[in-house]
Amino acid sequence: MIRAAIALFLAVLAVPAHAIDIQRVTSPGGIEAWLVEDHSIPFTALSLDFQGGASLEAPGKRGAINLMTGLLEEGAGKLDATGFAQAVEDLGADLSFDVSDDALSIRMRALTENRDQAAGLLAQALTQPRFDEDAVERVRAQVQAIIRSEATDPQSIAAKEMASQAWGDHPYATSINGTADSIAALTRKDLVAAKNRVLARDRVVIGAAGDITPDELGVLLDQVLGGLPEKGTAPLPEQAKLQLTGGITVIDWDSPQTIVSFAGPGLPIDDPDYFAAYVANHILGGGGFSSRLMDEIREKRGLTYGIGTGLATGLYGQTWQGGMAGSNANIEQALQLIRQEWDRMAADGVTEQELNDAKTYLTGEYPLRFDGNRKIASILSGMQLAGFPIDYVNTRNDQVEAVTASDVQRVADRLLRSDDLRFVLVGRPEGLDDSASRQEAGQPEPEAAVN
Repeated sequence: MIRAAIALFLAVLAVPAHAIDIQRVTSPGGIEAWLVEDHSIPFTALSLDFQGGASLEAPGKRGAINLMTGLLEEGAGKLDATGFAQAVEDLGADLSFDVSDDALSIRMRALTENRDQAAGLLAQALTQPRFDEDAVERVRAQVQAIIRSEATDPQSIAAKEMASQAWGDHPYATSINGTADSIAALTRKDLVAAKNRVLARDRVVIGAAGDITPDELGVLLDQVLGGLPEKGTAPLPEQAKLQLTGGITVIDWDSPQTIVSFAGPGLPIDDPDYFAAYVANHILGGGGFSSRLMDEIREKRGLTYGIGTGLATGLYGQTWQGGMAGSNANIEQALQLIRQEWDRMAADGVTEQELNDAKTYLTGEYPLRFDGNRKIASILSGMQLAGFPIDYVNTRNDQVEAVTASDVQRVADRLLRSDDLRFVLVGRPEGLDDSASRQEAGQPEPEAAVN
């Protein structure tokens, strides 16, 4: 599927308009973090993002890092899965582990009085995961169930096909879940190797917020991360080269409606035109009912319940993408309108009214999403993952306000060409010409292959 870490970077963009005091902290052991102190509530949130994530898979081991991540909370040190979960619950703490193609993300939240004990449990999960056989088989079965479910889900089928066409042999081209066969073949040794590929001190960026001083945070960081190797055993991924070509792929699926996924070239989040593209996307398809695509395709013609677009700003590759669903009879017209709006913005840009409305919304909603230390910590680590400067949170709205209509026109002319759009349709759309490539949907693998 098209990789983007969209949620991460939208979260990075969603910070308050008032000044935030972010402190750089370096632990006695040399581990760096960004901290926002807040002693009004007696708890601390910690966010760790290990760069590379599931893109650091060993050849032939797709799915190993995802499976390993799911096992980090399934027992550590002397505690089996049940004992570990009970220990976390007894502290009233919260530990979560997740992975994407861009990062392996860990979140910890704990009351001040239990912070050190929670950190101790997290340190054990990172350095002494048990990978017990029963836990491995339980989580493996959960992943296999997801793989089977995705094989019968039209949206997942569309996303996987788009990713395959977009990213060639880069890890972005395949699911972090792996395949039934690759998951079935993974051993405990593979899981240990997967952990060592990604969990290392040179890979981590850290955000912290709440009831903790810089000195206390430094000690905590050494406690949590000091036992990890200094360097991971796998190099960080190379940038992916976008291989999408314009056109239509139809995957036959017996359904009264067709799922539509579409994508074209995007741009990295550090591109000078990024904020112009961000504003343009809001006007084109990212602004809900106020967007052009929603107005033309839903409001005026009733061809879909909803359509949206987004800048998919993955660390190693980017697209400008969107999606919708509609009845088979309406898809041909909907595709024509998407192409029309893509080209209209490239040719004519946006009106001053559209521009002002978009900037008002994007800056006005900014503080509303900033509502707790857990989110602050995630924003801080996300900023570092994206390569933002430490003062970004206090300058972001200014960068949105600085976007002009000519800026939008420039980035639209640069990126929005309907001939570059690849459409992946899962269904039985009517009226398409013979230039659309057609294929049968892949079938779920036999039960025996995944058990």
